[in-house]
Amino acid sequence: MEFDQLTHFLKIAQTENITRAAEELGLSQPAVSRSLQRLEEEIGQPLFERQSRKMVLTDAGELLVSRARQIMSIIDDTLSEITDDGQSGRIRLGAIPTIAPYFLPGLLHHFTSAFPKARLLVQEEPTQSLLQRLTQGELDLAILALPIPAKYLEIDTLFEEELLLVMPQGHPLSQKKQIKLADIQTLPFVLLDEAHCLSDNIVSFCRQRSFQPVSMEKTSQLAMVQELVTLGHGISMVPAMARAIDKSNRRLYRSLAGPKPMRTIAAVWNPYRFQSKLLQEFRKAMHHYSAAFKAKPR
Repeated sequence: MEFDQLTHFLKIAQTENITRAAEELGLSQPAVSRSLQRLEEEIGQPLFERQSRKMVLTDAGELLVSRARQIMSIIDDTLSEITDDGQSGRIRLGAIPTIAPYFLPGLLHHFTSAFPKARLLVQEEPTQSLLQRLTQGELDLAILALPIPAKYLEIDTLFEEELLLVMPQGHPLSQKKQIKLADIQTLPFVLLDEAHCLSDNIVSFCRQRSFQPVSMEKTSQLAMVQELVTLGHGISMVPAMARAIDKSNRRLYRSLAGPKPMRTIAAVWNPYRFQSKLLQEFRKAMHHYSAAFKAKPR
């Protein structure tokens, strides 16, 4: 059994498709198929059930996935520890889509300026996917919004951020000196779909104040939420970090009077994986950079 075979096997298990696994590995489909065939011959039983649309793990495959992940994690951690000089190396970083494009560019520039030999690889995915990758050792650290439904992961709170009401220019609410929650209870909302925790933050805030926002449309991109608001499809709530880079004059952002809708941004990592000196330096830089995003007292 070779390490490459385990790598190919794990990729097939993740993608449930040999062709897709080959593409992500940068190999030909026949090469990955042969690798799997040799592994199954060596083990003496099939690792996948070949269905019409996907590859499903057999009982033997499920057992091997668990062991293969442990083996590859040990190898990866060992190599990282051997080469750990605090200046060079790889950091696999994840962030949810409502944080990544607004928080990461400046942070990455800040860190790579200080550590030019470092390689930062970024994954932008919903919360559940990032938590799974952390648990499986495929990411070193992820930046998410609380609450985080996961056990055995380390959570480090970075800052709280206000969610601002966004509406099109000329909206009737724009004339009010103060906008209260009662003013928006009957208005249609544009929200992100269920895969994004930002919608949970918004709905939870509203429900705690005894009303359910009426969602007329849902989308998968925060930029599309902003555009649909501009077109008059409804109002929404948007993180302050997204508002900070919005240069459009077609939208108006306002802070709600009274208790503010907030979200808490946190860094999450797997404490059972090797924590390199470079990763520790990154966490220090992240805390320092986060200070600029902390919500100002009102």
